[in-house]
Amino acid sequence: MPLNPIQVLVLHGPNLNLTGFREPDLYGKQDLAEIDQDIHQEAERLGLVVRTLQSNHEGVLIDTLHEHRSWAQAVIVNPGALGHYSYALRDALQALRLPIIEVHLTNTKAREEFRHTSVISEVCIGSIQGFGALGYLLALRAVTGTGVGEQ
Repeated sequence: MPLNPIQVLVLHGPNLNLTGFREPDLYGKQDLAEIDQDIHQEAERLGLVVRTLQSNHEGVLIDTLHEHRSWAQAVIVNPGALGHYSYALRDALQALRLPIIEVHLTNTKAREEFRHTSVISEVCIGSIQGFGALGYLLALRAVTGTGVGEQ
């Protein structure tokens, strides 16, 4: 592990605690604990330090971003449905002035029209969607290529 590993906050939004149970043909069969385990293993392999949190409450996600603003050097966020309308979450992400990667398990552009718009995307360096839980691992790899943590 590098001397100063990049510290990454990974947030899972509403209903993602039901991953593996809720519409497994759409969202995948892995539950969130398994996804988090894969995230931690990939982070260790890449020399990153991660903290993960899931909440169904917008305010908890925002408070977590505020609390980690001095710790995190990058954020990976799956905002769930909040990504389509939560300007409060968007503002909290933007206030961090950190590289942020948006992840969605499904391809939101191939779903209902209300899912086609993300208010979060504009404050992110990129978006990964449609690859299931692999999207989180791809986002971790992307963090290593952003220059985060370089002096």
